[in-house]
Amino acid sequence: MAGGAIGVKQQPTWRVALVMLDFSQEKTLMDAGYNRVAGVDEVGRGPWAGPVVAAAVVVNPLFLPKGVRDSKKLSAKQREHIATELQNQAEVGIGVATVAEIDTHNILQATYLAMQRALAALPQPVDYAFIDGNRLPVGLPMPAQAVVKGDDKVLSIACASVAAKVYRDRLMAKLHQEYPHFGWDSNAGYGTKAHQLGLASQGVTPHHRTSFAPIKTLLEAK
Repeated sequence: MAGGAIGVKQQPTWRVALVMLDFSQEKTLMDAGYNRVAGVDEVGRGPWAGPVVAAAVVVNPLFLPKGVRDSKKLSAKQREHIATELQNQAEVGIGVATVAEIDTHNILQATYLAMQRALAALPQPVDYAFIDGNRLPVGLPMPAQAVVKGDDKVLSIACASVAAKVYRDRLMAKLHQEYPHFGWDSNAGYGTKAHQLGLASQGVTPHHRTSFAPIKTLLEAK
């Protein structure tokens, strides 16, 4: 018979297996005596406007959230559902570094500041932290491990990714009500065409990062 080997089923090209995150990374540490393990992630390093936001999440092993992945791979509706579930069944700490802190310290150091604040905002200190990225903030009061692309590998980091994303998106939507010309309710402060047109017509707001090249160039031109 033409067209392929007999008896071999061809997998549909549309059926893509999703890597489902489990609690194994956290459980390994808990079995080693680290009773409270948090995952930490941030959102908002790239936008031209708004703060950078980090979240720290301690997942309850008795109520593991379902369908959690990197927040960028979820729809807004899925993120909102998971964020609500986390608020009800997990511990969530949010940390924010302001635009002024970004411009003063640079975005990397402001990100670390937000991460430290997120951990400090948890109801109780943690024994260990998984931090998304390839470096750790200086001066963490607990043992920690940096995990590259951690939101694809560690459940609590993925949860933190969702919590931070939902918090920041809500914040930018509120700022949009005050500054409606930049499309922040849909672009979250990133440099989209709508944002560029708003800058051209309205100029720079107090929520723009003046240390970022596009905003800095615009101010220097004026």
